Amino acid sequence: MTSVTMRDGQPDNWLVARRDPETGIEGLRAHFSGHAYDPHDHDDMLIGYTEQGVQRFQCHRSLHTSVPGRAILIEPGALHDGHAPEAGGFTYAMLYLPQAWVERAARRLDLPGLGGVEAAFGQTLVDDDGLVDAIRQAFLAIYDDEGRLARDQSLDRLLMRLGGQLRDAPIIDGLAAPPAIVRVRGLLHEHMDGNLGLDELSDIAGIDRFQLTRLFQRAFGTSPHAYLVRLRLRAARRLLATGRTPAQVAAEVGFADQSHLGRWFRRAYRMTPAAYRRMCTNVPD
Repeated sequence: MTSVTMRDGQPDNWLVARRDPETGIEGLRAHFSGHAYDPHDHDDMLIGYTEQGVQRFQCHRSLHTSVPGRAILIEPGALHDGHAPEAGGFTYAMLYLPQAWVERAARRLDLPGLGGVEAAFGQTLVDDDGLVDAIRQAFLAIYDDEGRLARDQSLDRLLMRLGGQLRDAPIIDGLAAPPAIVRVRGLLHEHMDGNLGLDELSDIAGIDRFQLTRLFQRAFGTSPHAYLVRLRLRAARRLLATGRTPAQVAAEVGFADQSHLGRWFRRAYRMTPAAYRRMCTNVPD
């Protein structure tokens, strides 16, 4: 089990993250006052709960407020942020379940709707004491390294509870987007490491820059540049987890340099790229 501890300029802000090397599941426990995270997303399924205080965040273009006893369910790729609306801040615990692991476990437990990015939860916040307890037990098994048997049993129990939280018809982000905007998104994916400008995107879409930005925001909930940063950050996490150095990753995903990657990475995940790499690989900086 590898872990990382981070603190920032505010003395009462802290973050401790640990990663189970066999499953790739990460357990994160943190406390924040004021601003916590810039808008970002993950390849993983995020399952957690608020321990203390009031936790507020945007997700699925709605504002959510979580308090102790409330479960937090966020699908892969769902854009979200975080802040503390009250002076005492908030403490929370979160599991990051890799899509590949979820898909394997869902097949084994006969929970087909839970498979990775296909999963769509009916609610982002759920008031269900049994579900919160299942999340807590699974989190502690990972975070406290309680051994494989405790981990496996608690995770199976958690996934069975999550199966009851799925909605029948997943809503796919950008499904109703105009074809021109879908082409723009495709170009961002294809040339994630490039230095694209609005004029090039406008030419691809066949519309002016203002209309492009407005329609992209409407379809995907963010600007083209913010969407590109999200793509780069998710790719950066994947590469860092394989042992690539921050400098190598910055060059591969399109950031100007290691410092540029570091600034965006800390704003989204509240840890440095080097710390995340160390947690995933146990390789020193």
